[in-house]
Amino acid sequence: MKYNINERNVLGHELIGLKARVIKSVDLKKQGLEGIIRMETLNLLSLKTGKSVKWIPKKEVLLEIALPNEKKVLIEGRKLVARHEDRTKQLFKKYWSDFNEMQRL
Repeated sequence: MKYNINERNVLGHELIGLKARVIKSVDLKKQGLEGIIRMETLNLLSLKTGKSVKWIPKKEVLLEIALPNEKKVLIEGRKLVARHEDRTKQLFKKYWSDFNEMQRL
């Protein structure tokens, strides 16, 4: 079974390497920034924007993320406030519980 990142499961996936743009931000200087997500911590994302790296507080932004299938998704940064490995575990825990439930039917 092939498992790809899409609009429904993006919150549980690794975001590093995806293109992102800050649509809204509490800090107006960060609004409109765009680049490649290079690193992620519990509360911050780092964006490689041209020759520099900008740190973006997750809880203060609305992001547009470009998925590998070329679709774009709007994500409230506060939904990303977690370590990426924890979000990934939650996604797969939900996926496997749904899968096991389907097998029982």
